[in-house]
Order: sequence, then C-alpha cells, then structure tokens
Amino acid sequence: MARALLLLRVARYPPLLPQPLPLLRRHAPSQSQSQLRFLSSLSPSSVSTSSDAPSNGGGGRDGEEDGAKSGGGHVDYLGMSDEELMEQCDMGTFKASGPGGQHRNKRESAVRLKHLPTGIIAQAVEDRSQHKNRASALSRLRTLIALKVRRLINLEDYTPPVELLQILPLKSTVRGKDVGPQIGPNNSKFSPGMQALLDLLFAVEGSVSDAAKILGLSTGALSRLILSDDSLRTAANELRASKGLKPLR
Repeated sequence: MARALLLLRVARYPPLLPQPLPLLRRHAPSQSQSQLRFLSSLSPSSVSTSSDAPSNGGGGRDGEEDGAKSGGGHVDYLGMSDEELMEQCDMGTFKASGPGGQHRNKRESAVRLKHLPTGIIAQAVEDRSQHKNRASALSRLRTLIALKVRRLINLEDYTPPVELLQILPLKSTVRGKDVGPQIGPNNSKFSPGMQALLDLLFAVEGSVSDAAKILGLSTGALSRLILSDDSLRTAANELRASKGLKPLR
C-alpha cells in the first residue's frame, strides 16, 4: 500500500531535471562604436584637415586661376589685357538716374563691373554709349585694384619694378636712364606704378622715409609724389593711419 502511494506521488510530481544554460549571443558592435574605436586608434599625425577655399583670393571662376603670375607668386591683374580682365568680371547694365533730361540713358547704357577674384566693383554712368561706359568702368576697375589689392614683397632682396620706376621723379638714384620720362597720374600706366608704391609702403609699415631710402629719393620728394594724386594720397594715409602714423598733408 505504501509503495503504491509512493509511485502515485512520483507520477504526479516528476523530478526536476537540470535546465540547459541559455546561449549567450554576441552582439556586433554598432556603427558608432566601431567608428569611435577606429578614430581612437589613429595617431594625431595620421589625421589631416584640408580647405578648398583659395588662400589668397587669386583664383578666377570655379576656383581656377586666371592670368599670368608675377615673380612673387601673385596674379598680376593690372598686367592683363582688357579682354583678359573682362573675362574675370561679371558685367551688368542699368538705367542711371540723374540730370540729363530726355537725352540721358533711356536705354540701359550704364555699366557695372564686378571683379570676381577680388570682389571689387566699378561702374560708369556718364555716357549714353554702353561701349564707352564699359571702357570707363574698366579703367576705374584698374585704379581700384591698384588701390585696394596689396601684394607681399620681401624687402631683403627687393628691387623696384619697372612700373614703379616709371612714376618716380627723375632725381631718383635708382631710376635708370632707360626707364624713360616720368609717368603722371593722367597716364593709364600710372595705376601699376601706384600699386607697386603702395605695396612698398605696406611692407615698410607706412614709413615714407624708409620707402624713400629704398627708392633713392628724399622723404619730401616721395611725399610730393604721393600727394600728386588724390586717390594715392587717400590710400597712403589710410595705410599710415592703420599703423598709428600721421597723415601726409
């Protein structure tokens, strides 16, 4: 009887068998974790940075450089022909307002030029001919480039360029006889010389006396040259003011 009860109990409550341990599944690392591990394994010297922006603004459309470079590595915009310089510009036309009555600018004859590499804008509105206004705007653009675009020079091996020698007074000791007569502000070749003079002034921190020594002139003679043109005087005085120097008068 007791044995029968024991068998009945075992049948109703079977023994507990040991359960197999669950399998541990290995999870693949997430993308961010794998990237973090990859980056942390790089040495500082193996990580580089780059910039697609031009460093000196010397590029033309689509980042390509236009025009010939001078010996200093910069683009010589003033050495370009009118056609080459126009290729670097966006031209817009508009009707100019102002006096003139029925004879002035009924058509869009006024011209505005934007030089893409430098962002400089020049315009001409005074003539009824778009062709003449285009020529005037281009001439003004050359002057503005000369006044606003600075080119770095090395004073240790500096030799005044021909365009600068041409605008110097004949008394200059570095001006050779083969340079020809002095070029004045009304000459179209004055702008390149003006740019070269401002480049030199920039290199000597606005000191007229230091620039005069390099150019074989007295300080007074170089000051008179700078004061002979209103635009040149204004640009030189702005440069001197930025260096804490008094303006030329």
